[in-house]
Amino acid sequence: MFASPLDQPALLKSFTDVGTTVPIPNGVARLVSGSALQQCDEWKKAFKVRCKDHRYYEILEQTLDGFEHHYLLIEDCSGTIRAVQPLFFVRQNLTEGVPGRIRTVIDFVRKKFPRFLTMRVLMVGCVAGEGHLGACSSDDEAWVAEALHASLQTIARRHKASLVVLKDFPAKYRSALGSFPSNGYTRVPSMPLTRLTLHYASFDEYFKTLGKATRKNLRRKFRKAEDAPRIDLEVVTDVTPYVDEIYPLYEQVHERSRLKFETLTKEYFCDVGRRMPERARFFLWRQGGRMIAFSFCLVHDDCIYDECLGLDYRVALDLHLYFYTLRDIISWSLKQGLKYYCSSPLNYDPKLHLGCDLVPLDLYVRHTARLIDPIFRHVVRYLEPTRHDPVLQQFPNASELRN
Repeated sequence: MFASPLDQPALLKSFTDVGTTVPIPNGVARLVSGSALQQCDEWKKAFKVRCKDHRYYEILEQTLDGFEHHYLLIEDCSGTIRAVQPLFFVRQNLTEGVPGRIRTVIDFVRKKFPRFLTMRVLMVGCVAGEGHLGACSSDDEAWVAEALHASLQTIARRHKASLVVLKDFPAKYRSALGSFPSNGYTRVPSMPLTRLTLHYASFDEYFKTLGKATRKNLRRKFRKAEDAPRIDLEVVTDVTPYVDEIYPLYEQVHERSRLKFETLTKEYFCDVGRRMPERARFFLWRQGGRMIAFSFCLVHDDCIYDECLGLDYRVALDLHLYFYTLRDIISWSLKQGLKYYCSSPLNYDPKLHLGCDLVPLDLYVRHTARLIDPIFRHVVRYLEPTRHDPVLQQFPNASELRN
């Protein structure tokens, strides 16, 4: 077990370097740097059952820019570490993705006040992915949630953050995090993931379950690609030899996205493959030897997580590469015996017609200024991203976003 700071002076110094120790009911929460966790067994244990385990968080800290990464060690009265919770500070534009009349008003105000609704935020969770509680035991999740509730406001104020946000926590945590919306925080829906159940023997069997109009549309799209020069697929674990080919494709898709948070780097793609080889899968599509598409996926248990897509838009729209690549990934997943295909947020219209369900994610938000927070709680409901996407309400389980 990772010894308490009192037993390890060097680690105690790493705690005090960050400068925040917060008493909590029946314990203490210490803000530490990533280097303090290298010999911490609890750090490896906290996310052991997750697809994105401790290695993934370390990769994010080492390869992405614009974020101040920290970790909250949560100990009980006996000095036992019960959780290691990743968190980070970032300056965030709160109106990212807000369209229409509201955006017009905000842009007008920003002519006079450029930093209007742009704040330093303390975020709990994962920079690139959904959030999870870092409890070392699932039985401790409610206790850890209470510890976070007791400490986050203090940490945010000491580090001059105006907002506290629990970022993209799956709906399964609503019970454990119940004290947040009932004690000062506002829970609003974030942009959800989608999931397709793969209870089929082949892609053709799955294809037959789709609606008539969707099948006709897909046949036309597939035929367009099949009539073009041959497209070859390769699946690799380490994308390092090809990163200079795939990264411009990632940039093309990223620039077209209306919602941007993190920007992935070449180092990120290389490190994931090298450090998580049993999970990372890169699907590479070439035409005439030239890379025209790639998809970065993670495989864990019985699920494949489609994390990121890159496309060469010189041919992507004509060849309908989004659908072509999706067919290949689903076909590959079925051959591997996987049961679920999960996809990252956005681009919901095709996912609706392809039979996907929503996987709700929640934001828990609070302003650190007591006088401003009651006003902000009303404003944030108009800023939350899902209210501006009409397609989401057409999914059969759309009500789960808020219930």
